[in-house]
Amino acid sequence: MSFEMIKEKYTGPIKEIELGKGDNTVKVGGETCLPFYQFEGEVTNRPKIAMEIWDMDPEEWPAAAREPFKDVIGDPAAWAKKCVQDYGADLICLHLRSTDPNEHDVSAEDAVAKVKKVNEAIDVPLIVWGTANPDKDSVVLKKVAEDCSGENLIIGPIEDVTHKSIGAAVMGYGHTAVASSPIDINLAKQINILLENLGLPLNKIVVDPTTGGLGYGLEYSYSVMERIKLAAMTFGDDKLQLPLINYIAFDVWKCKEAKQPVEEDPRIGDPERRAIMMETIAATTYLMAGSNILILRHPETVRLVRQYIELLLEGGTAQDVAPIQKNLSQPEIDYVSMSPEPDLTIEEAKEAPKAEAKKEEAPKEETKKEEAPKEEAKEKAPKEEAPKEEAKAEAPKEEPPKEEAKAEPAQEAAQPSVDESKLRAEIEDKLRKEMEEKLRRETESKAKAEAAEESAEQKEEKAKKAAEEKARQEAEAREKEKEKLKAQLEKDEKEIREKVKKARKGQAGQEAPSFPEKPEEEGPERILRVLRQIHSQAA
Repeated sequence: MSFEMIKEKYTGPIKEIELGKGDNTVKVGGETCLPFYQFEGEVTNRPKIAMEIWDMDPEEWPAAAREPFKDVIGDPAAWAKKCVQDYGADLICLHLRSTDPNEHDVSAEDAVAKVKKVNEAIDVPLIVWGTANPDKDSVVLKKVAEDCSGENLIIGPIEDVTHKSIGAAVMGYGHTAVASSPIDINLAKQINILLENLGLPLNKIVVDPTTGGLGYGLEYSYSVMERIKLAAMTFGDDKLQLPLINYIAFDVWKCKEAKQPVEEDPRIGDPERRAIMMETIAATTYLMAGSNILILRHPETVRLVRQYIELLLEGGTAQDVAPIQKNLSQPEIDYVSMSPEPDLTIEEAKEAPKAEAKKEEAPKEETKKEEAPKEEAKEKAPKEEAPKEEAKAEAPKEEPPKEEAKAEPAQEAAQPSVDESKLRAEIEDKLRKEMEEKLRRETESKAKAEAAEESAEQKEEKAKKAAEEKARQEAEAREKEKEKLKAQLEKDEKEIREKVKKARKGQAGQEAPSFPEKPEEEGPERILRVLRQIHSQAA
């Protein structure tokens, strides 16, 4: 029976977007499956690598990041050209860092001049990245879009607060927008809808879900990117069927661990290798989440990530990938002095000296016990008033026990098995006593619990009987009250009859009203009936 791969069916592909102009165009997106799932669909365009450059000298960069570009780092155009020609960058990302109002606050005109110079020096698409300051970006990026009309630059970040100002300029002058949202799938969809409502077609938008550095929020960004891809491809949400871009370089290299020198903490190793690996791990992680454009900084990271993409798509073994090529000298780190002393002793070997020490101590203790009575006898001897001659006579008698005492330890030392069995017996006795004590406590606690349970049941039974007795007494009291009321009614009826007879005796020709001796009615109804008859006769 042949093996059949179970394939997931997707409702829609990621839109293919063309970046750049003329012969310098690059296509991203277009895949019909989840990242690198070529057994379920087609990866039309490989993920692209953009290299980061700044429009100023990045003095805050560590030596590991500056060293590969030390000859061109002051010239953005030459810097960009080197990234393309020497390191094979698919795109260039020009970060307009100098326009930050909290730092140099360079004017929009100066920024536009640098953008044009860089764009003319390279033959790949150009990403223009602002400072994420809404007020400044609205001025600078709008001016860039206007003065570079028709160049199809990738301009961002465009957030919800700047989508009208920057988004309108991007749409009007024929560029592609980077829609940025703060790690939230709903906000990512919202900014896409806002730009579409503004008139920008969806095939001119790439999504920036906000990139977290390694150890600084990477897992949150990964989770949101995964949800965006699933919503786009599995549930067919066309507002999210767009390529993803991740600005990894800026978020990784600004963290403490990427810049920390070896003098501060030698335990975390070579700073150059450490930072390159942090950027590489972040990049490969975002590739697995579905990134289409990675913005990286170090050339070694670019090489390693490109080979990783090649292995995933074409196959092969990572053993052929060359290790990191250093540009800086190897730091001297004495790992041996920082490491703890290794304890290579076997557990059985550790216990053996202890057992021997116990065996050696046992005969000494026995000797001390036997010599103790002799010392006591010597202390008491001066206090006794016996004659000196008797003391001298008794002295020789004490010598044999001393010899025996000396001989006994020697014999015991020669036979340590006796002491060992004695020690084992003592331990077993101690354990037995502890178990008996534990069993006794458990029995007592169980008895107390049963007694408490019985007392609770007894209390409940007593309360039940008391309630029944109270109900019985109340019922009897009601019966007695009822009998008393009945007797009172009969007495009242009799008195009324007597009064009526006396009132009618003096009236001639009239017959006294007759009343039944035992009326059928009882209680208040009978009284009312009698009263009505009396009133009718009196009338």
